[in-house]
Amino acid sequence: MSANLVGFIGLGNMGYHMAKNIAQSGRAIVVYDVRTEAAEALSDTENVVVAKSVKEVADRAETVLVSLPNAEIIENVAIGENGLISGAAIKTYIDLSTSGEKAVQKISEKLAERGISSLDAPVSGGPPGAKEGKLTIMVAGDKDLFDAKSDLLNALGKKIFYVSDSVGKAQIMKVINNLLSSAAMAISSEAVVLGVKAGLDPNLMIDVLNASSGRNSATEDKFKKSIISRKFDWGFLSELAYKDMKLCMEVSEEYEVPMYLGTNITHFWRYAITQGAGKEDFTAIIKYFEDWAGIQVGESLKHEADAKGH
Repeated sequence: MSANLVGFIGLGNMGYHMAKNIAQSGRAIVVYDVRTEAAEALSDTENVVVAKSVKEVADRAETVLVSLPNAEIIENVAIGENGLISGAAIKTYIDLSTSGEKAVQKISEKLAERGISSLDAPVSGGPPGAKEGKLTIMVAGDKDLFDAKSDLLNALGKKIFYVSDSVGKAQIMKVINNLLSSAAMAISSEAVVLGVKAGLDPNLMIDVLNASSGRNSATEDKFKKSIISRKFDWGFLSELAYKDMKLCMEVSEEYEVPMYLGTNITHFWRYAITQGAGKEDFTAIIKYFEDWAGIQVGESLKHEADAKGH
């Protein structure tokens, strides 16, 4: 048990890189993931110890970070049987996930009953940002605790924003961000498909958009890397994008704010999920627009617009 030992649970597309960056910052870290191969992949990294359970992490580390896919899993890990709440060493819990305001507040309250403090700290930047240690981190919770953990968070991100002293508010900020990100992904896909159908080169389109007022996170970060290349490997599942949009819609209901456009874009992603897109990368959403238009957007493919009128 060590005040200097950091715990980390959840070694997926984001968590793996975040845990590795903590280790490479010189901190000793104990990690756990239900997928043993994910944890073992870090076992040869200096400063990394692999735990055999969630409770072992909380028995050894005073500060534990989690990066997990949904509220149900997070609640089970944090406050479930043999969860972090039963650990002998843990004093601070930091949730890097997108779990929603209600879930994070519930977990924080339960942990507080055992003397464990919480920070609500969802991240943005995708797997590339996680790998490079350049994530944006939105943090809510006690300001003194935030100040005390800022150095640790700086190992993960370059832009750290203190959002509120109220746990849960960073979750609201994050789901608003993710609604906009997924909206940009969808509308940019629709627009680029139109251009390709009309005979424009997709690479040139992205260059023009990124130099113009139409640029956004999809055109700047994702199109050339994951769509035009046909790799669809950004590292964010469509089902997770939809989950975050639903959380944003729940916030709009809670605060009685009409969101006509947000509702429509969320329903489009719901359509994609019902068609089996859940386990696909969220950049693959473009395939629906391609199918409807009868073309594909890709650098290795030749596209022909309808000759009539063009």
